[in-house]
Amino acid sequence: MARYFIYLAYDGTNYHGWQIQPNGASVQETLMKALSTFLRRPIEVVGAGRTDAGVHARLMVAHFDYDGVLDEAVVTDKLNRLLPPDISVYSVRRVKDDAHARFDATYRTYKYYITTSKSPFNRAYVWRIFNRLDIDRMNEAAAVLFDYIDFTSFSKLHTDVKTNNCRIMYAKWEACGENEWVFTIQADRFLRNMVRAVVGTLIEVGRGKLTVEGFRRIIEEKNRCSAGTSVPGHALFLVDVGYPDSVFLTD
Repeated sequence: MARYFIYLAYDGTNYHGWQIQPNGASVQETLMKALSTFLRRPIEVVGAGRTDAGVHARLMVAHFDYDGVLDEAVVTDKLNRLLPPDISVYSVRRVKDDAHARFDATYRTYKYYITTSKSPFNRAYVWRIFNRLDIDRMNEAAAVLFDYIDFTSFSKLHTDVKTNNCRIMYAKWEACGENEWVFTIQADRFLRNMVRAVVGTLIEVGRGKLTVEGFRRIIEEKNRCSAGTSVPGHALFLVDVGYPDSVFLTD
């Protein structure tokens, strides 16, 4: 049985997230159906993580198994013909038989976009806010994230994970256009709803409703009710997933 990684992107607007749901379309299910149609047998797909409803991915990685050798370029082309316009496959790559898209990932990187301007062209991918924010103060608070590993305060309640520990590698707000900013955060793993909760709480700092020390106390309280409201999912993008060289086959 050979294992393959799929590198893909998707616009999450029309999906109930990555993971298969009983009550709506998911990216995982759509990809599995396309693969199963092309390979003419049921194919299971495992993703590098879960994105919530409406969240996008400029880069998601998933794996599947097939009892034979595939031409990766042909699979890529056929999948792109079978998949809807809002899901695109970049490439398919043979990996070691025990490589795992989720458990072998060493980091994930997300970006969240906000703007103070009204535009009909980015409204589906940027969250519009109606007051100026203190970006410097928000970055001061974001730096506090590096001091902790337990992010229970930013986790969706009643999840089935064994630990709420994550190692933050990067967290920073930057201008990316006139009246537009992006928050980039990278970690070895993320909790359910974590990025949206972190962004919502940082925006409270930017609005002057929460101090940097208050942000620190929220983390230390380990209580989701203490943190800010989760921001909308439509402005959040998964942009990168990293793996060690050891999962790939060498020529």
